[in-house]
Amino acid sequence: MLAAIILAAGDSTRMGRPKALLPDPEGRPFVARLVRTFAAAGVRDVIVVTGGLHAAIADALAGDQPPIAPILANNPQPALGQVSSLWIGLDAAEKLASPKPHSGEGRGVDGVLMTLVDIPLVRASTIQNLIDAWAGSRAPIVRPAVGDRHGHPVLFDRSVFDALRHAPITEGAKAVVHANADRVVNVQVEDEGCLLDVDTPADYEAVIRKT
Repeated sequence: MLAAIILAAGDSTRMGRPKALLPDPEGRPFVARLVRTFAAAGVRDVIVVTGGLHAAIADALAGDQPPIAPILANNPQPALGQVSSLWIGLDAAEKLASPKPHSGEGRGVDGVLMTLVDIPLVRASTIQNLIDAWAGSRAPIVRPAVGDRHGHPVLFDRSVFDALRHAPITEGAKAVVHANADRVVNVQVEDEGCLLDVDTPADYEAVIRKT
């Protein structure tokens, strides 16, 4: 079983509103678009890690009514950095694996697909390609690549969960990727959307023009 973690705890309003709530080319909030994309790729368990805008993100998702109901997990200290939100997401993912009452067995989480809410245009086919590559290799880290550029989401196998939990705050998940550089599987895709990170108004204009 795989779960998806969408990191949406930032509250930057550089584009006039928080990134998670920016409308995509169809007018759908970034966070809702990503939930729908994971659902289209067959990922049924999606965790959205929120910060101070928890209520606004919850309202946006409720208004969009994606085909699956994501789990919202709040990071009370998002200022600590992205990796702190990843830890919150991992905790939520592990709860999915907790034994069900009277059953003695949980579903188990074998890996997580982690992405940033400000990379909204990744395709469902790219996510499916990552899952297929991981299923065939059980590599610790699988990520999409366009040429020599690496994108999101990044699939982390359960074997590196402990390393992620102990990653330095200053480096975050990058430290784990670097430590496993010789075992990372880069999946070549024709999907510029997996690279398009919205950090500036110009980036946002590029997203709007993309489709």
